[in-house]
Amino acid sequence: MKFVMAAYGSRGDVEPCAAVAVELLRRGHEVSMAVPPEMLGFIESAGLGGIACGPDSRKEMSPSADLAENAIPQNPLGAMLGVAEHFTQVWAERSTTLTALANGADLMLTGIVEQGLAANVADYYGIPLAALHFYPRVPSRPDDWIGRVTKQAEATQRRALGLPKAAGLSTVSLEIQAYDELCFPGVAAKWGEQAGRRPFVGALTLELPTDADEAALSWITAGTPPIYFGFGSNVYLAHPAHTVAMISAACTQLGERALICSGASDLTDIPHTDPVKIVGAVNHSAIFPACRAVVHHGGAGTTAAALRAGIPTLVLFSVRLEDQPTWAAVVKQLGVGLGRSFLESTLKTLVADLNYVLAPHCLTRAREVATQMTKPAESLASTVDLLEDTARHGRFG
Repeated sequence: MKFVMAAYGSRGDVEPCAAVAVELLRRGHEVSMAVPPEMLGFIESAGLGGIACGPDSRKEMSPSADLAENAIPQNPLGAMLGVAEHFTQVWAERSTTLTALANGADLMLTGIVEQGLAANVADYYGIPLAALHFYPRVPSRPDDWIGRVTKQAEATQRRALGLPKAAGLSTVSLEIQAYDELCFPGVAAKWGEQAGRRPFVGALTLELPTDADEAALSWITAGTPPIYFGFGSNVYLAHPAHTVAMISAACTQLGERALICSGASDLTDIPHTDPVKIVGAVNHSAIFPACRAVVHHGGAGTTAAALRAGIPTLVLFSVRLEDQPTWAAVVKQLGVGLGRSFLESTLKTLVADLNYVLAPHCLTRAREVATQMTKPAESLASTVDLLEDTARHGRFG
């Protein structure tokens, strides 16, 4: 069978689809992937091929991007119209790419960001659509103008494809919840009849090794277990030197070592003290179990890796993104750590928060939760089983 995947965003958005693609290929299926241009190298490192679809997602999502800067101009209405025009144009370009890619496919898989776009393409070909959700989807608010712009772009796309007026999301056959149900107790009960087509599978990950793993593990084993600090693949620190200095000062006060993952920021020339090591991207599944605690931005994949490792967690989230505060709340609700806005963090709050997550009760609880998390291989196998069944029958169930 032929599967087409559309994943747009940072590594956290693309990697789950890539993990599924690798398993589908292993089972003998044909797989085509559409990803942002900057993610082509990443999926190729996993042994996958793909085509570029849409603009560089880092520029689109960065708070320093032109669109974000123009969001607070003297003429707000003009700025919103400019954003809407840009969004509609990008949507149309991505639609053209996906429509060509999906010709002859048996099923299309996408993430939340691409769901409406992919739904219309799937409708055009009359094939089932499956979506990966990394946290429970929240309905758009009535005052959500971005949601209204999205609906307008969907309507324009449907007209271009010659499709009748309809809600594109109605064609979604299967909404895979790529996280563990224990993170959101009771959410399935709220879905009612829809719960059957929203199965929980657990987080999906490639667990790829990196060039920095060996050096990081060597440094870790040469001393006491460190605290890991990472801020994601698309988070650019506004004041990297200040952030590193604050981490260094907090760990010095606590007598701890710090392993800092630079992520999207360039920390090459940032001065730091001996108990601190700065590395590039690392394999979370290999590094986290060797650490005392994990401090991160609150991405779904990083949160799942920390929970699976049984490590206490402090989430320093961005208020710009809906998913990060959501995962910070999950960490607190599970009793494995705390969450706080990154912009509100100071040396004083960081020391206090780290003291809390390093306490024995957080470690005990983190180890308990780890035993309840779905193993990566089980998550992947369940997901691909569901996709094969849906493609075979033209629908889920």
